[in-house]
Amino acid sequence: MLSSKNRWIGYWFIAPAVVTLLLLVTYPLLYGAYISFFDTNLTTKWDFVGLKYYKEIFSNTEFIGKILLTLHYTFWVVAGHFVVGMGLALILNMKLKGQTVFRVILILPWLFPEVVVGLLWKWLFNPLYGLFNAVLMGTGMIDEPISWLGNEQIAVIAVIIVSIWKGFPMVMMLILAGLQNISEDIYEAAKIDGCTRLTAFRYVTLPGLMPVMLVTLILDTVWWFKQFTMIWILTQGGPGNATNVVSIDIFKQAFDYFVFGKASAMAIIVFFVCYLMGYGYRRLFGNGND
Repeated sequence: MLSSKNRWIGYWFIAPAVVTLLLLVTYPLLYGAYISFFDTNLTTKWDFVGLKYYKEIFSNTEFIGKILLTLHYTFWVVAGHFVVGMGLALILNMKLKGQTVFRVILILPWLFPEVVVGLLWKWLFNPLYGLFNAVLMGTGMIDEPISWLGNEQIAVIAVIIVSIWKGFPMVMMLILAGLQNISEDIYEAAKIDGCTRLTAFRYVTLPGLMPVMLVTLILDTVWWFKQFTMIWILTQGGPGNATNVVSIDIFKQAFDYFVFGKASAMAIIVFFVCYLMGYGYRRLFGNGND
């Protein structure tokens, strides 16, 4: 039998994590939900408005459009992460010579702060002195500079490309870790049974990666659905509303228009959208143990 003192040891070990989550996650979430019911300046004005902002949001087709734009952006970014990340993870798992060096190089985009990445790519896209236009004009491929971030169609593609470049290392490393946890004996058995590489990938590699891929998919989707920093640095939601994803709209509501209650209501809705996406992934792909 454990003594009462020993019985409490486990709780003391998890206490720092619990306190941290309460202070950094639970409290801000609850406070944000509380603010969403008020017309407030966060200091002296606290006028209770109930569900007013939620009604305004759901009756506003522009907000629905921003949610759809954010979903479109997130879909292509996450798809790009998995295509690039999976391909590079499979290559790095082949135990090629110098793979450690390549791992370090390929993980660099994830290590750079988002502000640095945004400013770097903004310089590359600059129509006057950016590297892309300089190379294309120098090789005669274009006659005049392209406004990469000033054109509505091109700006969306440019932001997606930057986001893929920034985020693929995380997916790559998680999938690589999953690949290295699959026993070589399983591949040997599949080879003896006559499986080709493609068949082994379908029936051995993919099922073995499902737990890792499910967690990675949820984390990657939620992270990029609420992405703000790089898009703000690159385009500030422009040109027009071409890249005005929901996180930028929340920022503008709060710090440009000072409608903190509405901004909080929008953030709460985003939270539930992220939760529903995670729930949908788990329902669609199972718990990753099948």
